[in-house]
Amino acid sequence: MKKVLLASACLFALAAPASAADLAARPYTKAPVAVASVYNWTGFYLGIVGGGAWEDANSPRMQGGFVGGTAGYNWQTGNVVFGLEADGAWADVSASATGPVAVPGFGVVSTTLSSKTDAMGTVRGRIGWAVNNVLFYGTGGYAWIDNKVSISALGVTASDSKWHSGWTVGAGVEAFIAPQWSIKGEYLYRSLGGETYFGALPTGTLNFHTVQVGVNYHFGGPIVAKY
Repeated sequence: MKKVLLASACLFALAAPASAADLAARPYTKAPVAVASVYNWTGFYLGIVGGGAWEDANSPRMQGGFVGGTAGYNWQTGNVVFGLEADGAWADVSASATGPVAVPGFGVVSTTLSSKTDAMGTVRGRIGWAVNNVLFYGTGGYAWIDNKVSISALGVTASDSKWHSGWTVGAGVEAFIAPQWSIKGEYLYRSLGGETYFGALPTGTLNFHTVQVGVNYHFGGPIVAKY
């Protein structure tokens, strides 16, 4: 019996390497390459914008808020992004002052003088540096406001509206938060030329600081898959 068992063990030991040699080699599978998302800023976009504005002057100074819409187009070459953008907003930026004024036939009466900007906007160029989904940029161009001056005395109010034109310059940062959506924060300094109200009341240059935030929708899908 021992001789039979020893013979069987020897046969099994000799057969095992041969059986292993008959098995096919395990195929090698290359690990998949990760896909990197590269953002291309080129294209048309629409958005909403809002913020606050205050006059660069001593008290009383005009201040308040605004909200509106924006439209623009970007061109990207390498990391450099060029753009054109226009925005317009409804505004409530105002100030008033009350004091005694001599009125012929009535003597000295309490008079209130107020100034209110009802609308504002810009048309600007932009140039920036894109770091994938984040854009740092400078901007500048044309600025305008629609302003109304009112005088109230003896229960009577007279108003006159003027369009002020000027220039603006500033900077901002914008970032994609979804494939076609971006958010931005921006500071602008706006300088508007003076106008004459009621044919006899001239104003000096109106200078505003504005801080605004916006949300933009980009058409055409700005993400390119890169292997």
